Amino acid sequence: MDGTPGLAVIFEGTQDLHYYARAETAPAPGLQLKVEATAPGIEFGEPVFPEWELFDDPTGQKIEVYVGDFTVFVPIRESSIRATAKADVTVQIAGIACTSKLCLQPFDKTLATTLDLSKTDTWRPIPKPGAGRQSVLSYSTGIYYLLAIAAGLSINIMPCVLPVLPLILMKLVDQSKRSGSSRIAPGLSFCVGVIAFFGVFALISAIVNLTTGAMLDLNSLFRYPTAAIVLFLAIVFFGLAMLDVVTLSVPSSIANRQGAVSDLAGSAGMGFFAGVLSTPCSGALLGFVLVWAQTQPLPVSSTAILLMGVGMALPYAVLALVPSLIDRIPKPGYWMEIFKKSTGFLLFFLAVKLTLAALPKDRLLNVLTYGILFSFCVWMSGKWVGFSTPAPRRWTIRLVALAIAVGAGLWLLPARGPSAEGAIDWHQYDPDLIRQRVSEHQPVLLKFTADWCTNCKVVDRRVYHDPEVARLIRERNVLAIRADTTVVHYPATTDLKRLYGEAGNVPVTIVLLPDGSQEKLRGIFHKQRLIQILKRLPEAKT
Repeated sequence: MDGTPGLAVIFEGTQDLHYYARAETAPAPGLQLKVEATAPGIEFGEPVFPEWELFDDPTGQKIEVYVGDFTVFVPIRESSIRATAKADVTVQIAGIACTSKLCLQPFDKTLATTLDLSKTDTWRPIPKPGAGRQSVLSYSTGIYYLLAIAAGLSINIMPCVLPVLPLILMKLVDQSKRSGSSRIAPGLSFCVGVIAFFGVFALISAIVNLTTGAMLDLNSLFRYPTAAIVLFLAIVFFGLAMLDVVTLSVPSSIANRQGAVSDLAGSAGMGFFAGVLSTPCSGALLGFVLVWAQTQPLPVSSTAILLMGVGMALPYAVLALVPSLIDRIPKPGYWMEIFKKSTGFLLFFLAVKLTLAALPKDRLLNVLTYGILFSFCVWMSGKWVGFSTPAPRRWTIRLVALAIAVGAGLWLLPARGPSAEGAIDWHQYDPDLIRQRVSEHQPVLLKFTADWCTNCKVVDRRVYHDPEVARLIRERNVLAIRADTTVVHYPATTDLKRLYGEAGNVPVTIVLLPDGSQEKLRGIFHKQRLIQILKRLPEAKT
């Protein structure tokens, strides 16, 4: 390729079979297509992938994929060619292949070949791939600009904007009582804040695209658990604010010193935050226009993204410039208080719903638990003190609340790293399979657990995540069974009492030994107890 010798890895497939170009848009992190070549005495460069194409996945998102017949080129550094004549090369290919209907099992294939580096001048040339920017449809740019404004307008009916709607509504009602520029300026400042968010997004998108060739997707927030957790806590915080658990206000020292400037800055900040909160549940139209924008030249791309912000800000600009429209809203009163507090509960529902889609089950439970502790800390900070509380006591209470929030966060929020439990080949509970292994005098390990069981997760971390436990289970050819007792009518729930004589409490681990005896480990136990049992078993014959 361009005079550089290298290794060509050729893929052949249909136009429906595709491999993922980016980790962010793959079905799971790490399942993007990866190609790596190694050989003694040879140094390879970074693989050169072909031009990606856009594919509509079942969720309606456009993702970058490699389809059909294509070639991945792995260059060989010139110093390696001079040092070696022939070499045995190993190529590792990993990823996942999907069609529009289903995904196959993730693969990790190893290929081997021998290269004769003395004959590189006879190797077939490989064409250099394109830059990776393609048009989505052939509509004119003007049509897409109109769609960008429409997409921005549609954001205002998305549920993620709910956290700021009561504040926006109350602020607009308050501004309608003013006259002249004092009425118009705060409303337009809010619009500037909205557009500023999309300007920042356009800048980040341009930097990422120019440096990596990748595209940003507003919905890809949920592929980053940390971002999803931060959004969850932000929505919970605003829900608590709607319920008056905590008061959002500008410090009086700043407000008195800056006056109108602080009012304009507050309006702009609220607009920027409205833009931030709108992105996770952006609609199909917004996602479509955003993908198109990022495949266009930089000026067109930036203009389209800014027009999305203009579309979102447009209704608020109209309300600011035509205050008579606000007169149709009922006068401020008890209804607004009911509306605000009802929105608080709706926000809690929204926070949980968004998190359900973004986090795996085990981590979700920890995040929801932390949400309760976080709410307690916010309530403690907001309601245990008041304006008349002495400063030392006020700061002590708030520091204690902060310490609880930070400590609970360090305990509950971090993701657990890859563990050895993944190396254990767990089978679902199957009485027939267990009876077969017992009749063959083979050991069986039954881990009785349940989704609601906290102690079961402690045992998983302390025992089954241990590399030595996983190694012994493999070496002793132990059939590992995950016996799920989450629901009363599950077979494992019934057999735990009927066959194994337990009261039904979990966790309990039962090891069925080849001689017909049983070893039972109830509750939380130390991993050494299981290791001692496993070490007494004979090693598997190979």
